Amino acid sequence: MKILVGLSGGVDSAVCAYLLKKQGHDVTCAFMRNWDSLANNDLLGNPTLNNDVCPQESDWIDAKSVADTLGLECLRVDFVKEYWDDVFSTFLKEYKRGRTPNPDILCNKYIKFKSFFEFAQKNGFEWVATGHYAKVVHEENESFMRKADDDNKDQSYFLCQVPKEALRHTLFPLGEIDKPEVRRIAKELNLSIAAKKDSTGICFIGERNFREFLKNYLPSKEGNIINIDNNKVLGKHQGVLYYTIGQRKGLNIGGEGGPWFVVGKDVAANELFVASGEDNKWLKSTRCIVNEVNWLANHDFNELACQAKFRYRQKDNEITLRVIDENTVECFYPQGIKAVTPGQEAVFYKDGLVLGGGVIDQVFSGDEELSEKLIKQRSQG
Repeated sequence: MKILVGLSGGVDSAVCAYLLKKQGHDVTCAFMRNWDSLANNDLLGNPTLNNDVCPQESDWIDAKSVADTLGLECLRVDFVKEYWDDVFSTFLKEYKRGRTPNPDILCNKYIKFKSFFEFAQKNGFEWVATGHYAKVVHEENESFMRKADDDNKDQSYFLCQVPKEALRHTLFPLGEIDKPEVRRIAKELNLSIAAKKDSTGICFIGERNFREFLKNYLPSKEGNIINIDNNKVLGKHQGVLYYTIGQRKGLNIGGEGGPWFVVGKDVAANELFVASGEDNKWLKSTRCIVNEVNWLANHDFNELACQAKFRYRQKDNEITLRVIDENTVECFYPQGIKAVTPGQEAVFYKDGLVLGGGVIDQVFSGDEELSEKLIKQRSQG
């Protein structure tokens, strides 16, 4: 098979390329250049923004080194404009609404499994492959995604918006091995990146302070931090857009009470609402509406008992999923789940099979009055 591997400069994609070559496939690598600080500042109309040089340039050097060691060609493909238009602009738009989008999911949807996939097809490649920890099962007429064998590293959550057409032509060679084995293989091959740390951020932020980076694009505006239980002002925030539901750190609230958690925000009034205690009622919801659902498995049901993750690293939650229409579902979880947040992704599973996922739009509590406040303060825009 003729395969184009997305080589990021990290250890996972490096071992992915090696395994495919070892299996006898015709493998070519490609490094995706998605961010250019100077070019993106020009697109914004402000070339003087305080942005550092993107660390992806050192990643390109690492990717080229890996390809050379493996005896593979490595292309350099430019998706800077596509990333700006489809990922970063969407990211900023959602933040302005007071929501918390996931840029990694957007990048997979629009760049790795759209722009990159289209590039591969145009250049005669039958398949694309990445170093994601997930499994894809190719049957005669359809392909399905399943969780990786290494549950600790499973990345199916980030892949829930992959178009089905792209999934049909995608390989995930790491789906059946764990991270220690990947490290062992890389070390055995004497790859220069064998001990390289896993990426913990996204390119346009890197290791910088997230809030300080956002200030370049979303100017800060100080406002009140309010105790939602008694409307008492507890302090000042640096900009309501910079906080997310469930956040505890960085609130700088002194005095009695606490620990304090963000439970809501009113973007129009620039007010941030907090409540005391990890198990406070304001953090929990019992159902939510999810839209923009991308189905990766058959969904010929009206209602289904299954599992869901409402954020990465969260355990699987037992829910009842009710289909409203092709792109919208309602999730019921009477046991209550904390910090289900508009703008983030809900991903649905049935015993390891990835059913699909979509964007959390509204959250509700079992208490009608509480639900009204949650809707008002969490679902802006």
